[in-house]
Amino acid sequence: MNTQMKTIKNIGYILTFLGFLFFAGSIFTGSYKVTPEAYTNWINSKGIKSEYFIENTQKAIVDKEMSAWALSHEIIDQAKASNEFQKKQTEIDWNKIIHIKWNKTSKEYIFPLVKAAATGWFVDNTALWFFLTFGLAIIGGLMVFIPDYKLLGPAGIKNNGIFQHSATNRGIVGFVAAFFFVSFYVLLYFFPNYIVNPILAVDGISKSLSGNPASQWFLYGFMYCSVMTVFAVRMFIKYRHNKYQLIRTGVVLFFQIAFAFLLPEILVAFNQPWFDFKNAWPLNYSFFFDWNINGLISSGNLGIFMFVWGILLTVIIVPVMVYFYGKRWYCSWVCGCGGLAETLGDPYRQLSDKSLFSWKVERWLIHTVLAFATIMTLLTLYIYFAEIPSWKELFWGISVYDVQTLYGFLIGSIFSGVIGTGFYPILGNRVWCRFGCPLAAYMGLVQRFKSRFRITTNGGQCISCGNCSTYCEQGIDVRSYAQKGQNIVRSSCVGCGVCSAVCPRGVLKLENGPNTDASRTEVSDVTLGNDIDLLEMLKKND
Repeated sequence: MNTQMKTIKNIGYILTFLGFLFFAGSIFTGSYKVTPEAYTNWINSKGIKSEYFIENTQKAIVDKEMSAWALSHEIIDQAKASNEFQKKQTEIDWNKIIHIKWNKTSKEYIFPLVKAAATGWFVDNTALWFFLTFGLAIIGGLMVFIPDYKLLGPAGIKNNGIFQHSATNRGIVGFVAAFFFVSFYVLLYFFPNYIVNPILAVDGISKSLSGNPASQWFLYGFMYCSVMTVFAVRMFIKYRHNKYQLIRTGVVLFFQIAFAFLLPEILVAFNQPWFDFKNAWPLNYSFFFDWNINGLISSGNLGIFMFVWGILLTVIIVPVMVYFYGKRWYCSWVCGCGGLAETLGDPYRQLSDKSLFSWKVERWLIHTVLAFATIMTLLTLYIYFAEIPSWKELFWGISVYDVQTLYGFLIGSIFSGVIGTGFYPILGNRVWCRFGCPLAAYMGLVQRFKSRFRITTNGGQCISCGNCSTYCEQGIDVRSYAQKGQNIVRSSCVGCGVCSAVCPRGVLKLENGPNTDASRTEVSDVTLGNDIDLLEMLKKND
């Protein structure tokens, strides 16, 4: 039986590898010749009115017969020249100027043109390519994990060589995986024109849900849900002895698929705003941006409800829920970032740094991001109510648009995506949640000082095996608390409960109790050896 299971597992590895190989190979296939018709449609769809820009880019198509790749560089050059040309005029009409930043160019201007210009065998056979990429990867992943139900033996957490495996202990396989993750996020955020073919592969699914062709964000959402689903199967098998983990994994998977992926697409199909009802500020840092506020308010009663819901979620629901249940209700049960970290990232949780230095960096960094998000939002609300254009310079030659763009680039893209997920195999699975998420910082302040949640410990039963500290994804030295019999009350704890699941003695327990500082942080007497008179203790208890 074990031989058969191992054979299935190895076939799964091969299929998964082929799926990734076809995915990467699809990037380099196809032709992207821009026709005058495609170019005209693109100009109209973008509302570009700069005659200087249109005249020069049209010459590039007619005279040079450029492909979309070559035209991408021409567009950037002409856009910059157009901006400089308009700025030299006596009166600047910002409605006629392109006014784009370098990091906005490929996402909002070049990508739609390249996608419209795609031709060739891949475009005509997207269903086959979907199977060869996503299909093989999903089937292969399931074939890798499902045999573990038999191979792992009786239910329970085991080491299984996790520290000896190249993929899970910063070996060559781990670094290759990190390179693949980082490369994908760089292309997704900054150069989606290079992943047009994978996006075309999910076009049919996007049209069936919302009626619109797929964008790079739909591709990301589909991949996000697919990866979480496959790795959730792994979680169900690995933690099948723990009811808390089974329910938690199922719930966070439901919220990601239903609330973050399907519901927003269905809303768009009914001409309503795309909206994720579980995404709260400041994680959803663009919620108070002028385009979002205006878009929601102009969408009728449902849009207004979405706007009010977003405010209530941030101001009332989040802190109240944290008071009663700690950060775990969101970070481990609802949040998509946490969901990916708990499924795809679970094999890497032991890589989280437990050093004192790391804890100091964590405290300073995550609260700095929260302060950055708060200042940006206050500036955004100020210019909105003062009716000041976002591009208008307010201080030191800096506009609010510049602040928003800087935050989006550094925090929204580089930190949360490229580093936060790309570095799973190197720094552990909660890099973003631990060091960068402003919502986690906001909830952490409530949890640390005004929450009923804590992890209680029974120090007398602790055998100092270290499983709890090893598998803590937030870098908390859980064992040191357990040895002292002290409740764990840390702002960074996301209540995943894995420390309790891997404890062989039942020392740790997730609880909600009285909200007093003394009851939450007190150190209990630890009954060890002959330190106490057991008969005397029994008399006192009587």
